[in-house]
Amino acid sequence: MSDERTDIAVHLFREAYASQMRGNLDEAVLLYKKSIEMLPTAEAYTFLGWTYRFQGKIQAAIEECKHAIMIDPTLGNPYNDIGAYLIDLGRPKEAVSWLERALRAARYEAYHYAWFNLGRAMLLTDRYSEAQRCFERALEIEPNYAIAKEALSNLKRLLQ
Repeated sequence: MSDERTDIAVHLFREAYASQMRGNLDEAVLLYKKSIEMLPTAEAYTFLGWTYRFQGKIQAAIEECKHAIMIDPTLGNPYNDIGAYLIDLGRPKEAVSWLERALRAARYEAYHYAWFNLGRAMLLTDRYSEAQRCFERALEIEPNYAIAKEALSNLKRLLQ
């Protein structure tokens, strides 16, 4: 792959992310796809999936994450995202194995997200002590993770 193609792909990825953050989701999808055409990366596929999720296209989001995993099975983000999407679809039992894979991923900078989502899955399957352990683990990694704090607090109130 030429350096020029790589540079273009990176530029397109950054533009896609900026569009996504501005709420221009259709534009972000096009830019992520152009980036992938230039240089298919696990990150671009994962972020394309994330954009689809914001558009309500959950199944498409899952498929893009699976493409990401095929390119780089060491990246934790797509495993976590699939788990979160399955929870959104009301399928927390299916989510567990994906989230556990995220926690074993060698290349992942946000393990607290996977712990939090695993806690959500455990909570939805009435495994309260495991949910509590997961939320606590998320907070050990990222003490200021507000939604994990809230989830843990709500769970403790539920168990009283």
